[in-house]
Amino acid sequence: MRELSQSWREVLLGLKRRGLTVPPRLAVGDGTLGFWSALDEAYSETRQQHCWVHKTANLLNDLPKGAQAKAKKALQEIWMAEDRASAHKAFDHFVQVYQAKHPKAAACLGQEREALLAFYDFSAEHGVHIRTTISIESAFATIRHRSDRAKGCVSRNTMLAMIYKQGMSGETRWRWIRGIGHLAKVIEGVKFKDGVEVNDETEITKDAA
Repeated sequence: MRELSQSWREVLLGLKRRGLTVPPRLAVGDGTLGFWSALDEAYSETRQQHCWVHKTANLLNDLPKGAQAKAKKALQEIWMAEDRASAHKAFDHFVQVYQAKHPKAAACLGQEREALLAFYDFSAEHGVHIRTTISIESAFATIRHRSDRAKGCVSRNTMLAMIYKQGMSGETRWRWIRGIGHLAKVIEGVKFKDGVEVNDETEITKDAA
């Protein structure tokens, strides 16, 4: 039931009960409708960032194999664009190219434009991580692999203990998230535009240009 709104609602309300009362700045996830509807209820102020890896995989499934390589490259030009304006241009180009022959693929992308480009409003260092859920999924891949095979063999408490110990062991090989120093700025509400911190000096430079 993990994809249902009620299941996600219980998770998010549990986080609130344990102290996460301030709405997170951003939530990153795949196209799971249940999560996003539950998020709107629990943390209505939290922005959405949909995962580019999941979106790309889902979109390519709507295309014939012969068109997938070219389409994948076109999608990369969107999320790898230097700034939001360039990303919008690449976005429009993709929709225009595939609208006629592959309307399902074009619609699959177009309806989530803002949720796919939210990472441009955070630091460039963070953008590398938050435009996809792979960072967290990779960290828990080993845990998931082991726990799936132990279902029914242990109690809930021993399963939690096993997962905890696997996490402790696995974290020794995890890479640091980039932009650790910017986390405080995000919490304080400092604004970023196209991955760059916005301040008075930035605005003066922009006006001069």
